[in-house]
Amino acid sequence: MCAANPMPRSLAEARRCGAKTRLGGRCKQAAMANGRCRMHGGTNPGAPFGPENGAWRHGRKSRAFQEQARAISQLLRSVRQVVAELTSD
Repeated sequence: MCAANPMPRSLAEARRCGAKTRLGGRCKQAAMANGRCRMHGGTNPGAPFGPENGAWRHGRKSRAFQEQARAISQLLRSVRQVVAELTSD
């Protein structure tokens, strides 16, 4: 390697990924700037966030479910309070 050019002269001189493989060995692919090869830590951060990109929350995490759960909890609290008042007399 030349001091002015940090890039290796050949692929054989390139730094290796080193990620653990399924067989227990080390990956022998050339590493990128982040230290891993394109298969073990590439630059792709994944899909962008937002409702237009499929990030809509559903199930227990959805806003509608949370609001419904709060309403049910409030209703149960008020019912327990009424029952407690009726049984204490």
